[in-house]
Amino acid sequence: MSFDIVLWLVQDGIVNGAIYALLALALLLVFAVTRAIFVPQGEFISYAALSLALLQAGKLPGTVYVLVGGGAIAALLDIAVALRDKAPGRLPRILAVYVLLPLAMAGIAWWAAPRKLDMWIQVLIVFGLVVPLGPILYRVAYRPLAGASVLVLFIISMAAHYVLTGLGLVFFGGEGLRSQAFSGAHFKIGVLNISAQSVLVVLATVLIMASLWLFFEHSIYGKALRATAINRVGARLVGIPAELSGSLALTLAAFIGAVSGVLIAPITTIYYDTGFLIGLKGFVGAILGGMGSYPLAAIGAVGVGLLESFSSFWASAFKESIVFTIIIPVLVWRSLTTRHVEDEEE
Repeated sequence: MSFDIVLWLVQDGIVNGAIYALLALALLLVFAVTRAIFVPQGEFISYAALSLALLQAGKLPGTVYVLVGGGAIAALLDIAVALRDKAPGRLPRILAVYVLLPLAMAGIAWWAAPRKLDMWIQVLIVFGLVVPLGPILYRVAYRPLAGASVLVLFIISMAAHYVLTGLGLVFFGGEGLRSQAFSGAHFKIGVLNISAQSVLVVLATVLIMASLWLFFEHSIYGKALRATAINRVGARLVGIPAELSGSLALTLAAFIGAVSGVLIAPITTIYYDTGFLIGLKGFVGAILGGMGSYPLAAIGAVGVGLLESFSSFWASAFKESIVFTIIIPVLVWRSLTTRHVEDEEE
């Protein structure tokens, strides 16, 4: 292997690792706040990428139907609770968040699809369609059993993954799609020919990480999430609603997934189930980082990208097996060195 090939593989590994790092942060955030291993993280990637590609083709993305239908189910659940608690004052907010907002975004997408607007406007529309799926998913799938064990929450995650994947197949079909690149420019650095899209992926990843750091350090909602992640019972005792923390965590996860999907849509062909494999690699990065540290999770995810890149050169047929095998010694080591405790009483 020549030095030039090493540089090419490192470049590819860093670009892929940047996406995995975003997903690792989202998975770690959701796990810390809700104790749920967020398997459906990858579906946000697929939905965002496919929605952008369909908007560019002048077609209405199927995400519209998932958003409106999911919002209606969430609204019915919250309305039932409000009526049970004899709190009709909650109804306007419930209808605004779960019914009017999805319908408004569906109307905007329906209007914009045939007009093929500027790409950045299409990206904003995609965010408006995908990001609200996070709190809707939390309300429908996780909130009713928020106090359950980690195993039950994992089963819920798997169920949500299969439902969203099935809906993706129904509304997007089995055909792979790819969107247009944000820029066709290339930069020549020595033997490397770096595309502007790759640079955008890395810059966007760094920007989001910096924004998350500012959010957690200098905003009241970020501090509330940190408090919930450190001690859920203590956070409730000082007045931080567990429902708000869970909903906000999944909103951030949906946003990160949407950004990741938009960034990789021009790089690779995306199918309705592609996001699951990408999300798993982000999970491997989080595991390598110990599932407890955001910087270590990001470093572990970049390591996964580099390992995948070099594995594709040396043993392309086994690259996926190599990537997923590396978590075994890590899990064994943590099992032997970590003190096991029962889930805290809720």
